[in-house]
Amino acid sequence: MKVDLKKEKDNVVTLDIQVPAKDAENEYNKAVRKVSEYVNIPGFRKGKAPRNIVEKHVGIERIQQEALERMLPAIFKDAITKNDLDIVSQPYVESYDFNLGEDLKIVAKVELRPEIKLGEYKGLKLEAQGYTIPEDAFDKALEGLLQQHVKYELVVGRPAQKTDIVVIDFDGSVNGEKIKGGAAENYPLDLANSNFIPGFAEQLIGKNLGEEFDIEVKFPEEYHEAKLAGQPAIFKIKIKEIKEKVLPELTDEFAQKLGTFKTVEDLKADIQKYLEATKNNEDAKIISNTIFEKVLSGVKIDIQNSMVERETQSLLEEYKQRLMMQGIEWQKAVESQGEENILKGLKEEALLRIKNSLVIDEIAKIENIKIGPEELDKKLKEIEDAYKMPRAELMKQLSQNPQVFSSLSQQALNEKVAKFLNENNTVELAADKEKKAKSAKKND
Repeated sequence: MKVDLKKEKDNVVTLDIQVPAKDAENEYNKAVRKVSEYVNIPGFRKGKAPRNIVEKHVGIERIQQEALERMLPAIFKDAITKNDLDIVSQPYVESYDFNLGEDLKIVAKVELRPEIKLGEYKGLKLEAQGYTIPEDAFDKALEGLLQQHVKYELVVGRPAQKTDIVVIDFDGSVNGEKIKGGAAENYPLDLANSNFIPGFAEQLIGKNLGEEFDIEVKFPEEYHEAKLAGQPAIFKIKIKEIKEKVLPELTDEFAQKLGTFKTVEDLKADIQKYLEATKNNEDAKIISNTIFEKVLSGVKIDIQNSMVERETQSLLEEYKQRLMMQGIEWQKAVESQGEENILKGLKEEALLRIKNSLVIDEIAKIENIKIGPEELDKKLKEIEDAYKMPRAELMKQLSQNPQVFSSLSQQALNEKVAKFLNENNTVELAADKEKKAKSAKKND
């Protein structure tokens, strides 16, 4: 087989391929036998009709297509390997000339990985602002634990307060017409955390048990249902129950219910340990991001539009899938955000993803960073733990979704390159720098 390469613009290469006539005819004959196995030809058993009869019955062009489908994977693999082509998409046939007794001529195109020029990516000395634990983080964490074990007690003898939960019947209408889905019975509504129309929950504060009344609200102008957007509405309300939240006391007994704690002080120490672990994790992310952003800033690369368009389409499908899982129609998202704005954001994300991936792969190539069985096993173990899935079942599913397996390999490579960059560069966080300065001043 002979292959001539011609470089085009946008990192595209044209492959002029010639397959010897003998090899092409052998594949053509195999295709004849294959086609004859699944077509009904009167007077012949399947797979037994001679070539001329099969050609007459299904057409030479159909047989040529079958032969090409059989040949092309091996032809392309051989052409790519022997010419050391670093491709980013599968080759596609632009034209072919298939005449028995003559060399098979194929013209195909394939996109190459863009040439990338890295700047400095080792020995960098950088600074960054570290993560600061919010002043109220400890109190909020402790309050959150208490809130998780809150009890609700029925209230009698006083009106509803803004921290209560009220159980209500409601029935809404707009311009005298009942709102579809705008009615319910025995609905528990947390007055402090309501996701109802603005002004709805507020008008229930101060009302008494058993009281029946009307409230007036206005749907937001940007409401997802156009028919209701901006419209005034009336809701008939009946208060069925009022419940107040009662937080548990912060005692040693309460702490013991939460885990292996003996005292409140043990619990508080664990919260502080968690906050410090959070800071360490966030600082680690900041360090990695600071290094990678600096590395990216020194990169020179010209990414072809076709790569960006493919990645944008992939991101668009992911975005639509997320909307569907949230019960949001694509058209509703377009109406609220604008299709142009959505696509612009996705295109920017696509460009960044491609650039990140290319930089990581280039560093891995230069530094001979490869993924071994231990890294892949670690990623597989993470999935096993997350989904409580046996390894055999996981491997079965991955065999049916090779793209997922490829994604896992890429994730493992990303992590290994990130570790390499962290080990070969230095980031001093502002808090650490300030601590060193104070220590030096004190020693002086």
